[in-house]
This record gives sequence, C-alpha cells and structure tokens, in this order.
Amino acid sequence: MIQYTIAIVDDEETIRDSLNIILSDEYRICLYGDAESFVASLEERLPDVVLMDIGLPGMSGIEALEIFKPRAPNRPVIMITAFEDINMVISSMKMGAFDFILKPINPDLLELTIKKAISSIALIREVQVLQEKFLQENEPCFIGESKQIENIMDFINLVSKSRDTPIMILGETGTGKELIAKAIHARSPVFQGPFVAVNCSAFPEELIESELFGYESGAFSGAKRDGKRGFIEEADQGTLFLDEVADLSLAGQAKLLRFLENGEFYKVGGTKQYTIHTRVVSATNKDLDQLVVEGKFRRDLYFRLCVVTAKIPSLNERPDDIIPLAKHFLHEFNLKFNKKLKGISAEAQALLEAHEFTGNVRELKNIIERSVLVARNQLICVAEMGLLGNETQNPCPQETTSTHPLRLPEEGVHLNDLLSGIEREYMALAMKRARGNESGAAKLLNMNHHTFRYRWKKMSKK
Repeated sequence: MIQYTIAIVDDEETIRDSLNIILSDEYRICLYGDAESFVASLEERLPDVVLMDIGLPGMSGIEALEIFKPRAPNRPVIMITAFEDINMVISSMKMGAFDFILKPINPDLLELTIKKAISSIALIREVQVLQEKFLQENEPCFIGESKQIENIMDFINLVSKSRDTPIMILGETGTGKELIAKAIHARSPVFQGPFVAVNCSAFPEELIESELFGYESGAFSGAKRDGKRGFIEEADQGTLFLDEVADLSLAGQAKLLRFLENGEFYKVGGTKQYTIHTRVVSATNKDLDQLVVEGKFRRDLYFRLCVVTAKIPSLNERPDDIIPLAKHFLHEFNLKFNKKLKGISAEAQALLEAHEFTGNVRELKNIIERSVLVARNQLICVAEMGLLGNETQNPCPQETTSTHPLRLPEEGVHLNDLLSGIEREYMALAMKRARGNESGAAKLLNMNHHTFRYRWKKMSKK
C-alpha cells in the first residue's frame, strides 16, 4: 500500500505536534517551522500533500505556495489560516491551493480534507498510467535525427498540455501534419476522447455543412430517416482535425467560426441547439496570410484557428532524416510483404539523399514500398527505386551499357569512392562557376538548395 508524504509547515510547535499526532499513523510526516526550510527541502524531495500556514514569519505561506506549485502543479496544498485572513485564502486559491482549513483545526474536517487531496492525487496518477499505456499503443512514431524533428517533439509536448487551445499546422503536402495532430491528441488531457480527422477539400461546398454539423430527419431530399451526426459532434470530448481547412468556402468558414466562438451549433434542418467541447487542430499547405489578403479566408476565423501555429519543414529541409526514415519504412514493408531485405545499397542511399522530394515523407514512403515489393536481392538498389526512369524487367542488372567507354580494372574498384569523387568534382565546379553561391550552384546541378547545402557541407568535412 502506498504511504503518502505530508509536509506540515507551521511556525507554532503545538500545532505541528498536534497535526503530527493526528496524521502520523496513516501518512509519512515531514515537519517545518518556517517556509524557508520547506522550500530548501524541495531540492531533495517533493511531498504529496502540503499543509501550510498562511501567516508564517519571514517568507509567507503565499510566497512558498508560489514557489511550490510550478514544481509540483498536481500536488495539493491545503492552507491553514485564521478567520481574519480569509482574503489571503482567496488569493491562495487563485494561485492553485487545493483547499483551506480554519484555526482552531477540527480533526474530523482535517482528515476529510486530507482524504479528498489524496483522492485527487490517486486520480491524477491513474490517468497518467492510462495515458502512458495509450501512448505506447497509439502515439505516432517520429523517425529522424535532425534538429527539426527535435523542435517538432518539443512543440508537441508544449502545446498538448492544453485541452482546448486551437492549433494551426502549416506545411507542404506529405510532411506529416495529421501525424503531428494525432501526437498532440495522444499527449493531451482529452487523449481518451475520439480523434476525428476531416479533409475539408474532399467534400463539395453543398455537402460540407451537413458533414461537419450533421442534419436532422427530413432536412433535405435523400436525408437519412434518423438524421446524422456530423464530424463535430463525433469529436465531442476529443480532438477535431480539420485538414486542408483553407479549402472551406466562405459560407462554411462563417458557420465554423460561430461554433469555435462558443461551442454551439445547429444541425442542418434543425432548431435544437447543440453544445460540445473539442480541441480543434487545423492544417493547410496554402499561404493563409495571402488568402486573407485576397479575401478568400476570413480574417476573424484566421485569428481563431491560429492561436498557436507551427510550420513543419519539408523533407528537403531536413536531409539528415532521409536515410533513417527510409530504413524505418524498409522494416515496415519487410513485415507487410513478408520479406527479409537487409538494407539499402550505398548507391541507393546516395541517390535518395540527392533526390528532391516534392512529395516529402509520403513520397519517400512510396519509393521504399515499391522497392521492397519488387526487390529480388537482399539490398534495395538504385534501379528498383524508379527514380531514374530506367526500370527494367531485371531490377538489378549485372551489367550496364554506357555511351562513354568505361574501364574496369581486373582488381575492381571502390564504386562508392568513385561516385563520391565524381559528385565532389561536379559540386566544386558548380560552386566555382556560381562564385561560391550555394543557391546558384544547386541550380546548375538541378538540385534542391537545401539538399545541395547538406551534401556540400558533408563533403567539406571529409
């Protein structure tokens, strides 16, 4: 059985001793005669519950509360006070105190208040255990070694603490915006609720309202006899993910704004007002600022949806993640297709790193899926990836023809070194012609600027 620790902070020794006698049979007790010694003890241990006098000499109980709560926001603090300090009690409650007890202390009321505090801790810990289990089973997997991935994880951890703050995720198609929305949901206080994803561009203008808000029986010709729950209602007590929200019509935007302002809506063809509570996460690959200027996206809706905004970098902007992602997808599709490929050839890896991914992570995933499916050897090779337009019936031919004469010594060559040398020479020539301008050099080689910078920096270290 868990034995909870209670810190008693009071400058009157008789009160400390009395509280110790009442509580020590059931709880582990720590006694402090002033706030300073209590605060100093926090470096070594955090009590589960704090019983603290407001009117302490030196540092007051209010000041100690202000220090304690940020360190242990979920651990209850019960303030002890005389009746004349009631205004200070109100202040302490606003700062996060769990409850208060008036002097002289009633032992029965004290025990009841302590048990309520302990129950709140037990509930919080139970929820934490459930959430940890939920994360193990449901949290999306983020693969990568780049600083950008670290920043994304920091963002998710930060914004998921709120249960209802609207979030806007910006980024190109295929960067994983829905994956991030799911991760926010999994780490949020509403993780046990539903996650409902809606692609706003998938529905024609005349249907989006009924899909979002639902409709009542007989609302229109062809309506279901019992009516229909909309996506918004399905997301009650959970997270509503509005993908491609910029594609909503102005009429649809107006109706969405009304719901976002107060959580209230009417179904199509109905007069009953519904109220739900849901976290709204939106996403788009379009320039919302420009759409607002052009009058294609409501300014008031823009500010309502973009309380917190994150820009997700493209795969070309984080080339360090290309190979780790490719290896992750290789493992995934090995399992799917019951194959045992051991890896990706060095030449194929170099080609992936030099490739411009217009479809981002989604494109990379498709390339690896195709490669694993058609692979006949233990390694994915260049021809199998289909990036050069030279797919043949034999995905990894033993011999190749060339319009230029090639010499292969009897002892063979280190092809990796040979290709790296050729690449280095061409990149150096491009840099020379572009007078050291990386963007200009990248254009000469038909490479993405970010990819060129990554490869050039990597080669310069060798």
